[in-house]
This record gives sequence, structure tokens and C-alpha cells, in this order.
Amino acid sequence: MGLLLENKLCLVTGGSRALGKAISIVLAREGADVALTYRKNEEEAKEVKREIEALGRKGYIYQLDVRQVAKSKELANKMAEQGLVPDVLINNAGVSQVVHLSMMDEEDYELVMGTNVKGTFFVTKAFLRGMIRKRKGKIINVSSLAGVHLIKAPVHYSASKAAIVGFTMALSKEIANYNITVNGIAPGLLDEGVGINVPETNLEDYLKHNSLGRLGKCEEVAELIAFMASDRNSYMNGETILLDGGV
Repeated sequence: MGLLLENKLCLVTGGSRALGKAISIVLAREGADVALTYRKNEEEAKEVKREIEALGRKGYIYQLDVRQVAKSKELANKMAEQGLVPDVLINNAGVSQVVHLSMMDEEDYELVMGTNVKGTFFVTKAFLRGMIRKRKGKIINVSSLAGVHLIKAPVHYSASKAAIVGFTMALSKEIANYNITVNGIAPGLLDEGVGINVPETNLEDYLKHNSLGRLGKCEEVAELIAFMASDRNSYMNGETILLDGGV
């Protein structure tokens, strides 16, 4: 059996660090050309691009703050002009904060909800038309265990990730007749990314209730996403898959 994603173009938002980096590299290993966005650190993005190209695939990097709706539309238009219409969109860009609701400012709320929810909505909108024209595509949204299960997590982060689950279900119904599927993945705590900022007491509680007794690895999540993005995954739609080591 061949590679999972041969001759596919995948777009990964927030693809230069932690989970996004792992996703980008695993997709390339499975035969995809990969476009990835980054918000600040161009050098990190360039390094991921080099790793993609070392695997014999094409890599493209674009600066994007997903909270800026007009910029997402501009990026979709720019890529289309370059002949780059993604077959797969992976909405991975996200942020979290460790802040109690009683101490939360509006700016804290806007950062998390703007990135995790608004960003996912409008990046998807920007690239959806290209998929509709092709009448084919896959959209994968990165949620979180905190959005589907009762764990200790900041409420604005949990709310944002729960919104992604609802977005995934509703959009999957709305665009299924265009042969576009929409699914999500909800990882537990990982050894990179937002998981490293979890307070020690929360981390101890999580590991106590985790049947495998450890944090997940970004590469483990990326492996499942690669399958979800492939044509071998042909009947899943509207689902959010938990990958949490058994909490």
C-alpha cells in the first residue's frame, strides 16, 4: 500500500511549532506537499520547510495571524493565484492562557476566542470556496480534551475548544453534498505546546487519571491526523476523535 497523502496539498495553520510542526512533517512523510502558516517566528517556519523538502516534498510558508479575517482571505487568494488550492485544511492554530475567570480581562478572552474560534471559522471560510469548486476536500479541526471532558483547564480555553466541536458537527452537515468532510481531533495533554504551561497540580491530577500514565506526543496526534486527512478515511464525517491515553 502506498503513501497516505501522495499528490495532496495540505495547509496547516500554526504549522511551525509543537503539534503543528509534527503534523506538517508527518504529512510530508506521507507524500503531501505542505503549506503552513506561522504568526511570528519566520525562522522556525523556514526550518520546518527545510524538513519538508528534505523528505522530497514541496513546502510553502506564509505569515498569518488567524484573528485577522481579511488576511485569511488574502492568503487564500494568493495561494489560488499560485495554483495552490489545498486538498486538506488542518485548523491547528491555537493559544491558551492559565488565568482564572475572576481575574480574566476582555483582552484575555479576545486572544483565546479570537484565535481558536474566530480564526478557525474564517480561515475555513477563506479556503472553502476552492474546495467547493473542486467538489472535494477534507477539513480537520484541532479541538482539545478540555472541550469535551471535565478536566481542570482555563474556562475560555475550554469554551473555545468546545465551540470547535460544534463547528465541526454543523459544518459537516452543511457541506457534505460537495464531497467535503469535516472532522476534528481532541488531544489530551501533550509534551509540547499548551501542555507545558499547565500548573503542576493540574498535571499531577491529569497523570493520575490517565490510564497510560503519561503525556501524549505530538507525533502520535500527527499520525492519526494523517490518516484522517487521507482518502482511506472515506466515511467519517462530523466526528471529533479523542486521543488522550485513556482519561
